[in-house]
Amino acid sequence: MKPGVVGHTDLARRHYDDANKTGREKTLNPNDNDDSRSVALYWDFENLHAGLMEAKYGEGAYAKQDNRFKVQEPLIDVQALVELGASFGPVAINRAYGNWQYFGRYRDALLQSAVELIQLFPPGASAKNGADIKLCLDATEDISRFAHIGTVIIVGGDSDFMPVAQKIKAAGRTLIGIGNRRNTNKHWAKSCHEFRYYDSLVEAPSNDEAPKPSEAKDAPPPPPVDPAAEMLKRAVRLLAETKGEAWVHKASVWPMIKRLDPTFDPKDHGHTGFAEMLKALDTVIEIKKGEKDHLVRLR
Repeated sequence: MKPGVVGHTDLARRHYDDANKTGREKTLNPNDNDDSRSVALYWDFENLHAGLMEAKYGEGAYAKQDNRFKVQEPLIDVQALVELGASFGPVAINRAYGNWQYFGRYRDALLQSAVELIQLFPPGASAKNGADIKLCLDATEDISRFAHIGTVIIVGGDSDFMPVAQKIKAAGRTLIGIGNRRNTNKHWAKSCHEFRYYDSLVEAPSNDEAPKPSEAKDAPPPPPVDPAAEMLKRAVRLLAETKGEAWVHKASVWPMIKRLDPTFDPKDHGHTGFAEMLKALDTVIEIKKGEKDHLVRLR
């Protein structure tokens, strides 16, 4: 064969390699079409229920065998969590893990929300049902099989979810965690792109109602500094240092706060939202109108 002339075999191999390369690119780049990204929602159902039961009846209430191994009273607002998942995109996987012989009173709520139930019997009288392990295995398999899954939501507060969090983020998917404030592991919450506390989602505090004497007695003492103001100053300072200018884009402040602390919620600090928080903290920051959007700097 003359130099520079491509034979039929080489040409066929080149077409084969190009076709395989295109296939690999489609598999390895799931973010090419963000408009069609779907949500996978996984529930460690007993974990969340146990946390809510202990919040209502006291620490250790669910662990007692007389309480655990019986038909449970419905405490979880299933619809509220499913609606939260839908706000991130169409829910393609909605799977809950638990020993369903004791959670039959959730039947209607689970059916109405189209939750797929995975039955797990505990291997012993005092053993865990292994829901967290099965959940992690399924989530890892699903993100490797389904490129259309863009957001993974895990409902549960165990630190056992930290390894799967690394796998999900390494695959380029967004990880949202949901858990009860009382029994959620802080390291697991910090390993998510964003974490929502169930308490804030379903039982948002109202500023109009004065706390009861018993609640005031149990409430922790107020912090010496305003945590919302400290977080805002930290976010603006980091953005300014990265940009090398004092003024930063207002639209970039909130994403920076969520990167610093995925669990941060203005409602936890008496603000209805981020915009209202900025107005209330006008002694901390200064806002001006830029060419395209508003700019923010520390005072």
